Amino acid sequence: MPPTWIRSACANYTLENAVECPAMSRKRLPADERPPPFRPRIPLFVFALMLLVSLACVRQAVRYGATVGGRVTPVNSDSDRLSRPTPGTYMPWGERELVYGTVAVVGTPTPDATRPAQARPVQQIHVVQRGDTLSAISRVHHVSVAALKQANELGPSNTISIGQNLSIPEYYLPVGPAHKLIPDSELVYGPGQVGFDLEGAVNEWGGYLSTISEIDRFGNTRSGAEIVFAVAQFYSVNPRLLLVVLEQRTGWVLSSSSGEVSKTHPFGYFNSGYKGLLRQLSWAADMLNAGFYGWRDESLSILDFEDGTQLGLAPGLNAGTVAVQFYFSQLHSPEHWRAIVSPGGFDRLYSDMFGNAFGYAYEPLLPGYLEQPAFAWPWDTQEVWYFTGGPHGGWDTGSAWAAVDFAPTVGGCQMAPNWVRAAADGQVVRSSDGAVVQDFDGDAEEQTGWTLLYMHIAESERVVAGQQLQAGDLIGHPSCEGSLGFANATHLHLARRYNGVWISVDDPGAPLDLDGWVVESAGREYDGWLVKGDDWLEAWDAPGDINSIPVSP
Repeated sequence: MPPTWIRSACANYTLENAVECPAMSRKRLPADERPPPFRPRIPLFVFALMLLVSLACVRQAVRYGATVGGRVTPVNSDSDRLSRPTPGTYMPWGERELVYGTVAVVGTPTPDATRPAQARPVQQIHVVQRGDTLSAISRVHHVSVAALKQANELGPSNTISIGQNLSIPEYYLPVGPAHKLIPDSELVYGPGQVGFDLEGAVNEWGGYLSTISEIDRFGNTRSGAEIVFAVAQFYSVNPRLLLVVLEQRTGWVLSSSSGEVSKTHPFGYFNSGYKGLLRQLSWAADMLNAGFYGWRDESLSILDFEDGTQLGLAPGLNAGTVAVQFYFSQLHSPEHWRAIVSPGGFDRLYSDMFGNAFGYAYEPLLPGYLEQPAFAWPWDTQEVWYFTGGPHGGWDTGSAWAAVDFAPTVGGCQMAPNWVRAAADGQVVRSSDGAVVQDFDGDAEEQTGWTLLYMHIAESERVVAGQQLQAGDLIGHPSCEGSLGFANATHLHLARRYNGVWISVDDPGAPLDLDGWVVESAGREYDGWLVKGDDWLEAWDAPGDINSIPVSP
């Protein structure tokens, strides 16, 4: 039985009575009195029925478990551990036509962050595993053997036992290079990329990338440049940056030969769902986003390498630089990583391809004060819709929690008869691959100002790019459609960006506001509430009265 605080006359919800059973407002309890999100135990046959009407996003066709910087990252579909790219599938740094050397930084780098120094003590417990020695443990944790023995009162003996808990003394984590690599505006698909001719650059270089084409699972053929462009748009990552990391990993942008790089797994990320350049580059973009947003929300401060080495991030870094440092930490040993992120490494390659990265800087990328456009519910408010997904990634898992999910009363995975409608006045700047993006600053550019992503919009009757919409105008029908990402049931994925930056739906300065209802996070992806005064709705991945959006009287 559900607890009394979510009971209503509609507790026995069925699809048949949905229209006759509108949401009942519940008084919102104070935070300290609020129970955790309710997850009822249900019989097997009911569970099977709920699967048919499940309305949650499939998170990019990967399993989730391991966390990086407080965010969920993909793990190998065949195991429950973090899957890193396999070393050795890339061309060694410096063994290309380009000669990498020290390059002078031109222009003014992004100012130092205001974050305080990260040199802080860390206290840990190490559980002794088979093969552990005091000397090996001391190297991993950056403490001396003497300090380790003293902290655990081991005396003169070096003997330790499997399963023994060792107290690791407080220490100061070594910090990586403080050299800035790119401004924040060179990470996102933002104002600095307006007018960039991606296809022209790829064709002018005439590298292997210009000869590539792939057919996605929906039968769409994309050239190499179109693949990079699609990833840039969906992940909101700078296409220039994507070309640089692709060149660093494969040599495909500047060289006419594919070399010995795997064509199915060019980044070495051997996950069964990530075959081909489109999916592999998507993984790279997601890692770049994980570093960028992890630094911005202060959930990322330490880099973990494959060999167990940990390095603190230098306190004066900017989010764009951390994004690049984090991405390369997933690919390289600490020694190789340090060479790449130091002067004359990555920045030299970027400069050789596009000139000095800081010459493209657009600052400030975000103003000190953000004010969201007035958004209405993006559907006919006489219809029954449900709040099915709380704050989660705007695109994939690395981005900010910029998205929420809603669904009409429809079972399974099919195009719903319901219409998604414009939440505000603005122009459609993209309509493809299940996505509609609406721009609100009047410049018809996706990279600038506020934009709103309506995702999983069926191709049939979908609005076309270039069309000017008024609030309430028809956009299309919710479905499962989407070329880079997909859903296992019909719903609407709604997400905001400003100047290419994914804006969290529970941003303290500009929370997502839909007709006076604002989003509040529960601290876990997909969990949270919609709040209006003392009334609240809980995110739930099946239809019910706890998540039914109030209909207009």
